[in-house]
Amino acid sequence: MPESMLLAAAAGAVAGALAVGVVILLRRIVVTSKDLGTDVEQATYQTLHLASRAAKHLRGGIAEGDATRAGRHLRALLGCETLALVDPAGHVTIEGDDAVREVAGRLAAEARASNRPQLQRRIRIGDRETDVVAAPIIAGGAPAGAIVAFAPRVRAGLVRATGEVADWVAAQVELGELDASRAALAEAEVRALRAQISPHFIYNSLNAIASFINTDPAKARDLVLEFADFTRYSFRRHGDFTTVAEELRSIDSYLKLERARFGDRLKVTLQIAPEVLSTVVPFLSIQPLVENAVRHGLEGKEGGGRITIEASDLGAFAEISVEDDGVGIDPDALERALAGAATGQHVGLRNVDARLRQVYGNEHGLVVETNVGAGTLVRMRVPKSQPGRVAAASTAPGRTPASPAPAGTEGRRER
Repeated sequence: MPESMLLAAAAGAVAGALAVGVVILLRRIVVTSKDLGTDVEQATYQTLHLASRAAKHLRGGIAEGDATRAGRHLRALLGCETLALVDPAGHVTIEGDDAVREVAGRLAAEARASNRPQLQRRIRIGDRETDVVAAPIIAGGAPAGAIVAFAPRVRAGLVRATGEVADWVAAQVELGELDASRAALAEAEVRALRAQISPHFIYNSLNAIASFINTDPAKARDLVLEFADFTRYSFRRHGDFTTVAEELRSIDSYLKLERARFGDRLKVTLQIAPEVLSTVVPFLSIQPLVENAVRHGLEGKEGGGRITIEASDLGAFAEISVEDDGVGIDPDALERALAGAATGQHVGLRNVDARLRQVYGNEHGLVVETNVGAGTLVRMRVPKSQPGRVAAASTAPGRTPASPAPAGTEGRRER
């Protein structure tokens, strides 16, 4: 075969191989593009992603939140050249060219004053001209700031988008205010539970301590320390959450003070699974159940009675129950009390129930079994794994650290 024909055949083979490679490459590009979704799907994902990233920086409000980081995502969301967030006090946060600060502040003030978007064209900034649109952020019916977008040419789409983003920012600010209101409500409920430590209980405890000063000084000293530990824990000012072990420690102090008054008329049985001692629970969520059992269950029963405290490991959940064999509660009266219709009655139960539902959902409210003359059983179930919830330590200064829970918590123990 002539040499020229061999060269031609080789060239053809190479060209064919290249063609096949190009076809394979193009096919892979097409397949990959399909895997990523259509253009519309990708644009939707990008929009949602940017909105999600910005939202977490806006819950504290434009003034307190990280407006700089939020502005970065909002600027990408609008696709504008420069973006400004202006808080209710007129402070301007710029994402982009800082030279627009004065213009942004002025136009934002006009938007807030009119409660309508403002558009200006061909504004000179340094050696260039730009268009600008400002939209007010209205949260709760009141101006909460403004968002200002700069672009070489502001079209109708950007005007509408800026208004929509301003409405979305307002919704985030309102959600942040709602979160703050819920936190304030939770704190108010804790204060109400602290108020349950009535002067009557304090008077009785101090009377019981005084009765032992001459006859048994060592016991009187121990009761004073228990009283100090109990009140210090109940009135601490930090931490919305604690552990089962910490609550049981406080309950132990409370019951020692009550037994100094009741004597053998108050009997206590504990059955605590060690696996649940580290479970995080809302502060003052178990202790009020025990106080309710003593005050409303046994105090009015001739001859006293028994309180049984159990904490069981149910896998992903911990179940805590407090039972008394006291006088019981009328179910209709209890229902009204839990609904808040009967003021002054069983405030501790009502507040604990409301806080559990707020933290974990309605399915985790208190379960109460009771009737007149039949005693009362109160159960609560909480998840053992609660990411993001930290329990505050409350070791009493000057005291030897207590055991993880009251003595005899492994297995069943009568006291």
